Amino acid sequence: MAHLLHIDSSITGERSISRRLTARAGAAWRAAHPDGTVTYRDLGQNPLPHLDTASGLARMVPPDQHTPEQQASWRLTEEVVAEVKRADTVLLGLPLYNYGPPSSVKSWVDHLIAPGIAYDPVTNAGLLGDRQFVVLVSRGGGYGAGTPREGWDHAEPWLPHGLSLTGLEPRFICAELTLAPVNPAMAELIPLFEQSLAAAERAVDELWVPASAAA
Repeated sequence: MAHLLHIDSSITGERSISRRLTARAGAAWRAAHPDGTVTYRDLGQNPLPHLDTASGLARMVPPDQHTPEQQASWRLTEEVVAEVKRADTVLLGLPLYNYGPPSSVKSWVDHLIAPGIAYDPVTNAGLLGDRQFVVLVSRGGGYGAGTPREGWDHAEPWLPHGLSLTGLEPRFICAELTLAPVNPAMAELIPLFEQSLAAAERAVDELWVPASAAA
């Protein structure tokens, strides 16, 4: 039975474009997999704890030497990795905050970099690569070639590198200029935002074929 892991990370609730796109993608996936199951994790509402001096070494210390804090952190890492392993498709909403990923996404990635369960510590072979990984990106501005802030997006380029040990390979679908409708200084860019969002929505709609159409 097909299984989807749906992860949101935006903190802007109903105003979130990344949540709008992941909701659309989740609905498209369910239409194509009517018997499938879904696990949902909301990093924006319930972020994973960041690695700290008390817990962070849990991934570097043998389990039989774990402190209580490291034991708790490792159990959470096992849970996060298991969610990915159960999924045929992983769907992640990735807004751009201050030119980088939300810290909650960074923490999710840090928990996934786990030797023995997410990658082989001897060969460094990834153990999570045999699944679809779709990342729905939202950016308030424009960061493409030739724009004044070309290269300022440090979220999308970072994610494949951050997850490279695991074998997960993201496919990105992006809507940009999302602040245009709410920022008067960007009002003239609203048509470009609408074009970008429409293109992202079309790309989402083409990800999976509904079961009724495939029959």
